[in-house]
Amino acid sequence: MTRVALPLLIVLGVAIGLSTHTVVNCGDEDEPDICSAVIGFSPLRGSLIAFAYEGRGRIALRHGDNGRAIADFNEAIQLNPNRASLYRDRAQAYRQNGEPELAITDYDEAIALDPKPAAPYRERGRALIAKGDLDRAILSYSTAVRLDPRDAQARLDRGLAFLARGQAIEARADFEAALALPPGKDSRAHDAARAKLAELTRSEPTEVSTPRR
Repeated sequence: MTRVALPLLIVLGVAIGLSTHTVVNCGDEDEPDICSAVIGFSPLRGSLIAFAYEGRGRIALRHGDNGRAIADFNEAIQLNPNRASLYRDRAQAYRQNGEPELAITDYDEAIALDPKPAAPYRERGRALIAKGDLDRAILSYSTAVRLDPRDAQARLDRGLAFLARGQAIEARADFEAALALPPGKDSRAHDAARAKLAELTRSEPTEVSTPRR
C-alpha cells in the first residue's frame, strides 16, 4: 500500500463513520447541507441513505417547500419502501401542496405498514375533509380517538366534521371532550374547541317563557 493510499483510506473511513453517525438524525438540524453531504456517500452505504433523504425532506417540509420535500421522500421510499413514516411525511407534503387524493393514498399505505399510531388516522381525516368526504373523515377521526382517547386535536377535528354535517349534538360532545383533556404543549385545540362551543351556544334558540294567566 502506498504512502498516499493509507491516509486516504483513513480519511475516508472517518468520513464514512461520521456520516453514518449523523445520517439518521440529520433532519433534526435546520441545515439541509448536512443531509446532502451524507447523501454524497450513497454508493458506499446503499439504503441507509434513505434516512438522509427523509431528513432533508422533513427540513423542506418545515420550511414549506413541499415540492422539494416530495422529491426527497420519493427517493427515500424507493430506497426503503417499508418505512411507514416516509409515507406519512410525503402525505403531509401532498396535503399541504393541495393534493388530497395523493395524500390519502400515502396515509393508507402508512397505516397498512403500521396501524397502531393514531396520528396518521387523524391526518388522513384532514385530507378526506379537503376532498369533501365527511363520512370517511369521521370514520378516520373515530379510529384516531379510539387509539388515543387523549388526543384533543382528533376530538376537535371530528367535532368540526360533525358540525359540517349538521350534527350539532355530536359536535358539541367532541368539543366538550377536547376541553376536558390536558392541553399539553399546544393549547390551540382547546382554544378552537372553546370558540366553537361559544358559537353553538349563541346559535341555540332562546326559550321564551309564556306568562301564566
